[in-house]
Amino acid sequence: MREIGVELGGGRRLHVYDTGGGGRDGRLPVFWHHGTPNVGAPPGPLLPAAERLGIRWVSYDRPGYGGSSPWPGRDMASAAALATRVADELGLGRFAAVGHSSGGAHALACGALAPERVAAVVSVAGPAPFAAAGLDWFAGMAASVAESLRAAAAGRAAKERYEAEAAYDAEMFTAADHAALAGTWRWFDDVVGPAVAAGPGGLVDDDLANVAPWGFDPAAVTVPVLLLHGARDRVIPHAHGAWLARRCPPAELWTQPDDGHISVLDSGAAALAWLRERAGPPDAAGR
Repeated sequence: MREIGVELGGGRRLHVYDTGGGGRDGRLPVFWHHGTPNVGAPPGPLLPAAERLGIRWVSYDRPGYGGSSPWPGRDMASAAALATRVADELGLGRFAAVGHSSGGAHALACGALAPERVAAVVSVAGPAPFAAAGLDWFAGMAASVAESLRAAAAGRAAKERYEAEAAYDAEMFTAADHAALAGTWRWFDDVVGPAVAAGPGGLVDDDLANVAPWGFDPAAVTVPVLLLHGARDRVIPHAHGAWLARRCPPAELWTQPDDGHISVLDSGAAALAWLRERAGPPDAAGR
């Protein structure tokens, strides 16, 4: 995997990861949109499935994380411009998008705002918009998660104060999540530590975006969408996925009855197979 920097203008820089060899290499380019707080390295446990399915992972540290410059005030919609900018830099035409947790909304942004470039989208355990009509947005969340996001809703200063005193809450995860984190998805150790090493700036910007207008309506997505959600998720409750499935016309909802926020990723290989089928032959995703 190579890592490069992409200049965004105004002195901003994006740190990019690419499992391809540059230009069109015959595989389907799939952008990975990471969760909070992570850096953007593609999901290691899914690399074997991606190789088998002919998928080329492309990803980046969201602004404020890792090697990417901060971008205070960014919204979910910004992901579409960032992904297409990276795709242009790499000489890619059409691509697909996969996101986990808050990254799910960033993946949906690509499908809504760049449909001429995006072949299909998978959102895993992703949130609904904060103002989602008819959804009790905080219902079913672990107390610490709800408190963190309520602080974000109160503004940057309140969120920064919260993060200065916050402690890890193991109760946000189910027993299945903890088993996944101790096993296959121990990989998260590799992407969470670097994400917070320089402070909580990226995390703060992510959560401010979570509770702000997204900059697009999920109803505007016209490309194929898979929503994968655990019924026992305590971080982003399943009701968020169900709301998105009703709002987003092309969406399929896969509910994993025994999974939480992390263990649902064990269905990631099946989701990639779905994505690969909906996106068409690899060459159809290139120039």
